[in-house]
Amino acid sequence: MLEKEVSIMFKSLDPLLHSELRLAVMSILISVEEADFVYLKEQTKATSGNLSVQIEKLSEAGYIDVERGFQGKRTRTVCRKTEKGVEAFQKYVEALKGYLSL
Repeated sequence: MLEKEVSIMFKSLDPLLHSELRLAVMSILISVEEADFVYLKEQTKATSGNLSVQIEKLSEAGYIDVERGFQGKRTRTVCRKTEKGVEAFQKYVEALKGYLSL
């Protein structure tokens, strides 16, 4: 019976947030109003290419909004959490808490 409960709980973990880097990006964005690409890269220690791919996946899922523009002559990418992203993050955290109470 316990195996079935664990299996059900595991299914409730959002696979999009189960990625270490995507979870790190969302964790950062949950605690701030917005974060630019450079800040996210520094905080996560990710490569530019990998971070770009993971930001795109979060954006496509509607978990974050991404604004690309310029600051002077440099490009600037700013990420903001969405309501959908906050809800998904909260559900993910609650699912993890379920694991801890086993």
